[in-house]
Amino acid sequence: MSQQSSPDLVIRNGLVADGLGSPLRRADIAISDGRIVEVGEVRAQGAEEIDAEGALVTPGFVDVHTHYDGQAVWSQRFSPSSAHGVTTVVMGNCGVGFAPCRPEDHEVLVSVMEGVEDVPEVVMTKGLDWSWETFPQFLDTLEQRPHDIDFGVYLPHSPLRVYVMGDRGVRREEAQPADLERMRDITREAMRAGALGFATSSVPAHRTGKGEFIPSFQSAESEYLAIAEAMTDTGRGVFQMVLDQRHPADADRFVPMLERLSEKTGRIVTFSMTQMMDGPPKAYRDVLKAVSEANRKPGVEIRPQVFPRPMGMLLGIDLTLNPFSLCPSYEPLLALSVPERVAALRDPALRARLLVEQPADPKNPLFVIARDWKRLYPFRTPADYEPPRSSSIAALAEQTGVSPENIAYDLLLENDGAGMILAAITNYAEATLDAVFEMITHEDTVVALGDGGAHYGLICDASFPTFMLTHWARDRDSQKIELSDAVEALTSRPARLVGLDDRGVIAPGYKADINIIDLDRLELKMPHIERDLPGGGRRLNQGAIGYRATLVSGKVIQRDGVPTSELPGRLIRGPQPLAA
Repeated sequence: MSQQSSPDLVIRNGLVADGLGSPLRRADIAISDGRIVEVGEVRAQGAEEIDAEGALVTPGFVDVHTHYDGQAVWSQRFSPSSAHGVTTVVMGNCGVGFAPCRPEDHEVLVSVMEGVEDVPEVVMTKGLDWSWETFPQFLDTLEQRPHDIDFGVYLPHSPLRVYVMGDRGVRREEAQPADLERMRDITREAMRAGALGFATSSVPAHRTGKGEFIPSFQSAESEYLAIAEAMTDTGRGVFQMVLDQRHPADADRFVPMLERLSEKTGRIVTFSMTQMMDGPPKAYRDVLKAVSEANRKPGVEIRPQVFPRPMGMLLGIDLTLNPFSLCPSYEPLLALSVPERVAALRDPALRARLLVEQPADPKNPLFVIARDWKRLYPFRTPADYEPPRSSSIAALAEQTGVSPENIAYDLLLENDGAGMILAAITNYAEATLDAVFEMITHEDTVVALGDGGAHYGLICDASFPTFMLTHWARDRDSQKIELSDAVEALTSRPARLVGLDDRGVIAPGYKADINIIDLDRLELKMPHIERDLPGGGRRLNQGAIGYRATLVSGKVIQRDGVPTSELPGRLIRGPQPLAA
């Protein structure tokens, strides 16, 4: 930048983590026209200046696994992600979404999203205007509304199958040659319109709101290959998958398929990877080993996505599930307001019934998790995502001689019925995050899986960037991660995965998506209920303390946790090269 030019904004005196894992250094950052133009000692005066003395300055965070497909239609803000320094999200994951879709299939796709991602049907009915049919039309609709942060979209498999095959797709029949050719055509159209890739799911737990398997379940490898080849025709797109990983032999079963897909098409293949709660607790090592061996072969790139804490389902009276919500005596309470429900639960006679009742279907997977006392933990301020085994409800029951049902009942009634219980779904088989440390520091993995925009009444994991910085880089006693490495894991690594080479780094030429963070004060707030969804729907939200400012394209979208009026976020159409 010449001495005569005046930047739009200068951030001064910050401790800069550049997003590439380089050592932290004190530097100024000059920004013009939404781009970083100088890093170092900036002598020119900016039209606006921000003093970052004592603060950590990072690139904006990138979350490549979200489900804001509906929220992007009815809201301008991608919360809670944007409250945790996230400046770019990718949605359409797990093969669920709303395009392409004919009018007669609206109900099917709503049911898929309701069942897989816990988005209430009424919220989608009220919030979606369905002003599109094709995938390019969906992107055009999203582009018309300004947002707080940038977002990209995958082409989702279940809508694609239903659009091409109709009821045959819903019934999960095998795609015929004509079907595959039509899928190829639509995939090429979607990639050229700006899709960042394609997403699918073969997880048996992913079901519709009616309990049926989703359209993409058990699709043939030949179908995956046909779609990936169409992506190759356009020279772009990531292939994202969620796979069934319940068995110890998973690495031998699905990694070879991922390897074939990547090798034959030249596509990066990425999949969600966890430490499962059942089965051998070290099975994830076999998967990592198999992925590493595959990635050493020419033309193969497989990137497991891993989550940096337990995937945590929150249980409560005002949430989707709690240990008693599927019991017969609880069902009448669902029609009551939350205060009325709490008052009813304080009745000794109802309590006595609920403590001994079983649900009509005791094998219901949700009920099994909600009553697995060894993986349930009291969830109180401060939010603790690595609780000791001794604090589980099972351990507390053994220590006190009180039944786990009684302990859970009392926890739910805390704070006038706002009490919560943390259910560790994955990544916590040994009541420690040591396994997670191995996964998130592995050279082949990408930190992701915030699931923002989904599981409104069960999960609030979009806050994971704040957890990465506080728990792993600042607070944990052992197996800590260097701060510069933690920032790289949240920025350039996920950005490169989906071809966004223009962001995730603080250096001249890169997009001016930036966080200014008071690391010493950085803290996760407790999740809480908000009723701001269409139709008055409720959702879990979670904020943070310590983000002094977050910038998108050089515009400040929030200061000290309070959103500004700026809405610079835009739809990302396809890969984004670094500008010259």
